[in-house]
Formats: sequence, C-alpha cells, structure tokens
Amino acid sequence: MRRRSPRRLLGVLAAAAVVFGLFSSAPTAGAATPTGTAGTAVAPAAPAAPAARPLSTSTPVVFVHGYTGSASNWVTAMSVFRLNGWSGSDLFAYEYDSYGDNVTNARGLASYVDDVKARTGASKVAIVNHSMGGLVSQYYLKVLGGNSSVSHLASIAGANHGTTYAGACLIYTTCRQMYPGSSFIAQITSGDETPGSTRYATWYSACDGIILPYTSTRLSGATNNNVLCQTHIGYLADTVVLGQIARFVAS
Repeated sequence: MRRRSPRRLLGVLAAAAVVFGLFSSAPTAGAATPTGTAGTAVAPAAPAAPAARPLSTSTPVVFVHGYTGSASNWVTAMSVFRLNGWSGSDLFAYEYDSYGDNVTNARGLASYVDDVKARTGASKVAIVNHSMGGLVSQYYLKVLGGNSSVSHLASIAGANHGTTYAGACLIYTTCRQMYPGSSFIAQITSGDETPGSTRYATWYSACDGIILPYTSTRLSGATNNNVLCQTHIGYLADTVVLGQIARFVAS
C-alpha cells in the first residue's frame, strides 16, 4: 500500500477536525431551551411585563360624607385617588349639617360644585358619597338638575332608598328624611333614579349593619357592586373598594 506523506496526512487530519467542530457546535432540534446545572430544563425567561400605567384624570372629585361625618372621613380615599393619578388640588370634600335639612344640604352641594368648577375650570365634577351623602347627592342630581354638572356618581353604602336604622334619630329632620317611605325618599326614587348622561355606580354589602335593608343602596340604571363583606364605616378605609371607585371615575 502506498504511504501518504506526513504533510498530506496532517492536512487531512486538520480538515477532519474543522468538520467535526462545525457539527459538534451546531444545535440539535428542540435544544433551544437552556438547562440547569443538574440537567433539568429551564424555561426561557419571560419578557418583562410592561409597567402598569397609573390612572390619570383632570375631572375634579367632590366627596360627600354621611350622617355625623366630616371631611376627615375621606383622608384614605383622597390618598388612594392621588396614588391613582389625581392632583391633590382636584380633590374636594363638601361638609354639611347632619342635623338640618337634606334639601338645604343639597342646595349647598349645588353651590359647592359650582365653586369647584369655577376654581378648576372644569365643566363637570365627579361625586363620591357615603351613607346619607347619597340622599344629598341624589336630590342635587335629580331634583335640582345637577346631573348636567356631574360626570360620575359613586355611592358607597348610600342610604339611597332609606334605612330603618334612621328610626333611632327621628328627632332630626335629616333622619326623618332618611327613613324608608319618607316623602324625601319618594322624591328622589320616583321615575328615573339615574337621570342624565351621568354614569352611576354603587357599592353595597350584606355586612353593612347600618343601611337596612342593605340593598337600599342600589340604584336602578346604575352599575351596582355587591361587596362580599364590608361594614358601613369600614368602606372608608377599604383601599380595594376605593381603588375600584377611582378606576370607575377615571373611565
């Protein structure tokens, strides 16, 4: 047999090494998933989820407290709204006389909304109310025609159809107006309960304990949200519900 020269043999070996290197470095089918140090398959890193964009709105919000309440009831709510994009200069709390007359209180709300619109330059405001604040707000929107100045109304445990709990304070006009079957309740519930182009929503719960029956809060034509279990006062510190309300107002 003819012997190959050493130089030619080296050339053949070099070529073979190059070919082997090319094949050994090529990935095999389905081998794109990297493995861990113990040979366990490791899923490819998922692309980073885009950061949630905070809500933002230029619509001023007017908060309306309940019976014996005050502006201090809305400290947590305002904090939640600021976290969701509102400027503190667009958040307002209306205060009224809990022992007076809800007709007078509603007229005061009308003047307060006009003042907020003048101060902010907004054409409309959103209203967030609690408890008896529902009566004040509904009278303003329906009887006084305030719906044309309100983009959204959110009623938290509102006494919108009254509550028998008001029987404990019937010495006061506001409580007599808040009792189911009163002429005041009849005025705000007869016919269309959600007039105008305003968007309405309510939040109510069987665990309320003050609004009796608890379904009194619901408004025909509104988005009515049944909260699994929340107390009447507990809503004011419920950041989950308050966050839902912020998103509703921003919609």
